[in-house]
Amino acid sequence: MKPIREQMAIIQRGVAQIISEESLEQKLTRSMTTGIPLKIKAGFDPTAPDLHLGHTVLLQKMRQFQELGHEVIFLIGDFTGLIGDPTGKNETRKPLTPEVLAANAETYKSQVFHILDPTTTRVVFNSTWMTPMSAAQLIQLAAKQTVARMMERDDFTKRYKAERPIAIHEFLYPLVQGYDSVALHADVELGGTDQTFNLLMGRELQKEYGQEPQCVITMPILEGLDGVQKMSKSLNNYIAIQDPPDEIFGKTMSLSDAIMWRYYELLSNRSLEEIRQLETATQAGRFHPMEAKKQLAEELTARFHGQEQGRMARHRFEARFSQRETPQDLTEVILEQNGQPAGLADAMRLAGLVASNSEAMRLIRQQAVSIDGVKAEDPRSQLMPGRHVLKVGKLRHAAVVVR
Repeated sequence: MKPIREQMAIIQRGVAQIISEESLEQKLTRSMTTGIPLKIKAGFDPTAPDLHLGHTVLLQKMRQFQELGHEVIFLIGDFTGLIGDPTGKNETRKPLTPEVLAANAETYKSQVFHILDPTTTRVVFNSTWMTPMSAAQLIQLAAKQTVARMMERDDFTKRYKAERPIAIHEFLYPLVQGYDSVALHADVELGGTDQTFNLLMGRELQKEYGQEPQCVITMPILEGLDGVQKMSKSLNNYIAIQDPPDEIFGKTMSLSDAIMWRYYELLSNRSLEEIRQLETATQAGRFHPMEAKKQLAEELTARFHGQEQGRMARHRFEARFSQRETPQDLTEVILEQNGQPAGLADAMRLAGLVASNSEAMRLIRQQAVSIDGVKAEDPRSQLMPGRHVLKVGKLRHAAVVVR
């Protein structure tokens, strides 16, 4: 195993909160001393058939724990799915049938191994211990928390104040999720920031049952393709793990330049140092954001479909754009740069698209210029070596080859 300091640095990457870091270091130290891996738990309710990139934020962190030598428990909440997670909801969720949950659970089992190592992943269903639980045992579980404690949840409080109904069974959801940690003797539980209440419930119940409380690690919520709301199938702003290669690539290319860096940090396998260097170079105009986005899209496509499919998806994307946007009589200009980038303003002037660099910069600021179909926003933008299609307004096009 890696030294504790290195393990902590890897675990801390991209997380929102660790409760608590001191406790986690103690658990890691004990694990290294005894040779017994920690049990890392994360639960997913099979309420829809597709996992999306928002789910992979957690899966990526689970994979990091695996690579550090710990045991990952992928918990499929087929029992909690029957209750319906009230997190963030302003009304009671409609329950799903056991048949739908079972079908969705089967798809989850096949999808997660695009990221997780199947040899060190334990897949479990919480119906295993919840279905045999008697009514008396469930009442005993419910007796370990108060209504006042449940009303500390922000969504319950808002619904109560708005006089929206809260069904009694919804109070059971955090209790059952917390009991999952008891049943599994979890050392660490992962979840989104919107799951903090439920995750902490696991710690409280473990104490009630005489266990050492788990550490809680919350991960940021990944925004969807709109860059604003949480990635969600219901909002149609998602990229599914099972999407075809061209869809994953194309949807990633639709991200704004700003949100692209959040996707890099939460989803890319590149080191944070490498990502920061790439972002700095892009902001300084030494690297075009279009190329940075293509590299991200290729990496994500390759993760779920293999390196060759990632490369081919990029090739097809570039070919489709060229066929769609490029006139047959397109002017082509070659700029000899000895392998170095060329300034966008210079390239526009040399291609005859503008009369001067100042005109080029003015048009860029007005967002009237696009490079390979993406709006240019920085007058200092540079073109990386390769072929690029420049468009000014609706009528002026040119192909610039930087070499």
